[in-house]
Amino acid sequence: MARTGPKNSARKVLTWLGAILVVLTAVLAGGVVTGHATWAPKLALDLEGGTQMILAPKVEGSSGINEDQLNQAVAIIRQRVDGSGVAEAEISTQSGRNVVVSLPGTPSKETRDLIQASANMNFRPVILTGDPSAVPIASRTPDAQLPKPTAAPANASDQNWVTPDIYKQFEALDCVNPSAEKAQASDPAKPLVTCEAATDKTPAVKYILGPVEVKGQDISSSSYDPVQGAQGSVTNSWGVTITFDAAATAKFKDVTTRLNQFYAASQAQGGNDPKSQFAIVLDDKVISAPRALAVISDGKPQITGNFTQASAKALSDQLRYGALPISFDIQSQEQISATLGGDQLRLGLLAGIIGLSLVVIYSLFQYRALGFVTIASLVVAGALTYLAIAVLGWTENYRLSLAGVAGLIVAIGQTADSFIVYFERIRDELREGRGLVSAVENGWKRAKRTVLASKAVNVLAAVVLYFVAVGSVRGFAFTLGLTAVADLIVVFMFTHPMLQVLARTRFFSEGHRFSGLSPDRLGAIPLYRGAGRLRTPDEKPTVVRARNAGATAEAERRMTIAERRLAEKGQLTGTSNGTKEEK
Repeated sequence: MARTGPKNSARKVLTWLGAILVVLTAVLAGGVVTGHATWAPKLALDLEGGTQMILAPKVEGSSGINEDQLNQAVAIIRQRVDGSGVAEAEISTQSGRNVVVSLPGTPSKETRDLIQASANMNFRPVILTGDPSAVPIASRTPDAQLPKPTAAPANASDQNWVTPDIYKQFEALDCVNPSAEKAQASDPAKPLVTCEAATDKTPAVKYILGPVEVKGQDISSSSYDPVQGAQGSVTNSWGVTITFDAAATAKFKDVTTRLNQFYAASQAQGGNDPKSQFAIVLDDKVISAPRALAVISDGKPQITGNFTQASAKALSDQLRYGALPISFDIQSQEQISATLGGDQLRLGLLAGIIGLSLVVIYSLFQYRALGFVTIASLVVAGALTYLAIAVLGWTENYRLSLAGVAGLIVAIGQTADSFIVYFERIRDELREGRGLVSAVENGWKRAKRTVLASKAVNVLAAVVLYFVAVGSVRGFAFTLGLTAVADLIVVFMFTHPMLQVLARTRFFSEGHRFSGLSPDRLGAIPLYRGAGRLRTPDEKPTVVRARNAGATAEAERRMTIAERRLAEKGQLTGTSNGTKEEK
């Protein structure tokens, strides 16, 4: 019974891996049947081509636009394009006047309208805040207990704005994993359910906001400066100062008077009332929601908090330019061919085929039948990676660029290296006299530490490169990290379980000459030993055996490790009675 335990366990693991592949295939097949996905991965702009639009800025009142305003407009367009789910888009300025937007494929009418629209900034009072995650369906408030308005709202902060439908939207909204679908622009006269994205210092927040009370166009200017202390001294923190025009100054005084009353009442009770907050909303997303700590009568509020100089400048720019009445006319639109094209893709795939062929040839030459385990593992890893990329293309709109293809090619060698490390550890155990079943288990204990350390470095490098790099280099980092994870899954759930099963077959356990585990092959030290280790000049390619191979093998099996090392250096000689004598 003890001998069949690992074998049954290996079969269960292989079954689980098969289930993962079947589930991924079924998910992708479901997308293909419904018309939302294809079997082929989506390709990026450099491989598929797409649409290039040249946008001319249009300013209300025919006023001019400077470079800072244009750069802010580009940032807003990029945020909108990314938010609409379009991946691998390229957005830049041209001649300091126009904006060039290049999108893979053909953009939809909704995407075109989104790009052309002017920025929409406004100020709304906060009515309610909540956990950023969506409330599970089973835990949502029953219809009978939903909040219901009891009277007409008295002001924009009134709780009576929260209807049952609004509260249902609030509970269903997920600010941690927001939907890529772009919702229609909100009605300024109605409440808004929205999110504030997480930052390095603050988590995501979910809001119910009241109607718009102050418009972004009412901002005359904004600036960022170090915050002054009580005695007029300059502190190390930064703040953002807004200046409203005359009409908005009076309105803002009325708003802060109301919000400050909520703040004072909550402080008296030892809490923080969200109704004391005034949210700054850009394109229906909260970018900041400061509290009204005082009544602002001069129209010059200062926003303070955990600002650095860079974050204060970013918010100031958003306030200054985010509400500009700038829209864009599509000056020209044309289809562009792939910048690298099909030829480059074919050459990249050819390089991958050559690399894969070399790995196969080396595996079969060095490991004989054991090399087929490497080939099968590469096939499983390739299928897993392909399905993952195809599913990500459907669900997350991920697009494969030529840099991503390069990452896949590099991964072939890294994946094969894991198998070589494992095989060499098994051979080391067999050289020490263990049986094959025991050698597989002990070799795995030694090899998996090396494999885990190697893949951890690969994943760490990929993550750092992804967040530090820009452009297509991120595609290389993504596929490099993805294949490293796939490699771990395959080594743990396919390669090792497969060897556990094969170790109990007669072909491998008896050391057949073509098994890769024969005594002749075990006596050879390979040129490449895995994990970047090469055979040293002191190590002989082969170990010379005595004429009586059986007796010599038995004598070697009984040697200690130190004796075996001496024997390899020619310091020991065997005698006819099986004893060992040192020269």
